[in-house]
Amino acid sequence: MRVMVCVAFGLLCMTGSVAASSRDLTMEAVNGASDPSVASEGDVSPILIKAQVLLDRARFSPGVIDGRDGENVRNAIRAFERAHELEADGTVDEALLAKLNGTSSDPVLMSYTIAEDDVKGPFTAIPERMEDQAKLERLSYSSPEELLAEKFHMDINLLKELNPGKRFDRAGESIVVANVASPDGAKDRPKADRVEVVKNERIVRVLGKDGAVLAVYPASIGSEEKPAPTGSYTVKAVAHNPVYTYNPDYGFKGVKAKEKFEIEPGPNNPVGTVWIDLSIESYGIHGTPEPEKVGKAYSHGCVRLTNWDAEDLAGMVKKGRRSIFSTDARRPRLNRRWRNSTGRASDPRPLRCHAF
Repeated sequence: MRVMVCVAFGLLCMTGSVAASSRDLTMEAVNGASDPSVASEGDVSPILIKAQVLLDRARFSPGVIDGRDGENVRNAIRAFERAHELEADGTVDEALLAKLNGTSSDPVLMSYTIAEDDVKGPFTAIPERMEDQAKLERLSYSSPEELLAEKFHMDINLLKELNPGKRFDRAGESIVVANVASPDGAKDRPKADRVEVVKNERIVRVLGKDGAVLAVYPASIGSEEKPAPTGSYTVKAVAHNPVYTYNPDYGFKGVKAKEKFEIEPGPNNPVGTVWIDLSIESYGIHGTPEPEKVGKAYSHGCVRLTNWDAEDLAGMVKKGRRSIFSTDARRPRLNRRWRNSTGRASDPRPLRCHAF
C-alpha cells in the first residue's frame, strides 16, 4: 500500500463547513456522528468515516476507508441505495444513514491492541521494477503501518490521523481502527450465483440466485493496451497467495525482460493475496499491492480489487460460477428482503497466475 494524495470533492458541500480537526476525529465523535450536513469539504469527515465503515460491513465496499468523498464511495452509496429502494443519488443523507445504521449496531471505530504478529515481520522494501521484485523471497508488507491499515481496510493517512503520537511498531500499543468485521463473519459468507464486472461503473457486483445484490466492490478493469473482455465466462479455480508469472508477450510498460520470470507470493505481489481464475486464458479477478488506486487507475487487463475485497469474493464463488464482463450489466432486482444467505467457500487446487 503506497500513500497517495487524495483529491476530495465533498458529498455535501455545505456553506461554512470547516475541515475536520483532530478533536473531530476522536472515536466518540466518529461513532456518534449523525448529521450529514457537517461533511467536510476537501478533508476527512467523521460522518464519511462512519458511512464508509458501515458500507464496508454491509458488503457495499467503498474500497479504502479514508473518510473522504470520491467515486468509489459514491458508487458504493448508489449501489446500497438501489438495493434498499432509496433514491440513488450517491450522497450521505438521513435516509441513507437510517438504512446503514439498521444493518449493524456495532460502533464503527474500536480500540485495538497491537499484537506481536502485527509487528514481528519480516517487512520488505518493495522495489518498483518487477524484475527486481522477482529477486525477493516474499512480497511482504513494507511496514507495520501498511499491515495494520490493510487489516482494517484503512488508508494509512487516516490510521495516523486517528492515532496522533501513537507507535505502530510496538506490541501492546492501543490504537483506534475501523471496526470492519462483517456481521455474518468470514465463515458464513453468502453464496454467489453470478458475478458481474460492470466496466462503465468500475464495479464488481455479486448476485444471489434470486437476483438480489450480495456485494459490490470497486474495481480497476482493463486498460487501453489490454482491454478487459466482454462476454460470459466461468470461474475455473481460486488461488490464495499466488505466484505471479510475467509473460513478456504482453510487453508491460517499464518491464524490459525478454523471458518469463516469477514473483513470489505476498500482499505486495502484483496480483495481491488471491487470484480468481476465469475460463478466458490469462484473465482473472485478483487483489492488488496498491488498494488506494483501485477504481482510480486501470489494471493491465484483468479485474483488480483490494486484497480484502478479493478475498471476500473468493469466499463466495466456486468453480463453474458465471462471471459476466459487460459495458453496462442489467440492473439487478431490488433487494426487498435484505438477508445474508450462507454458503461454503471453495477450496480449489493451487495455481499460478500468468497475467494480470
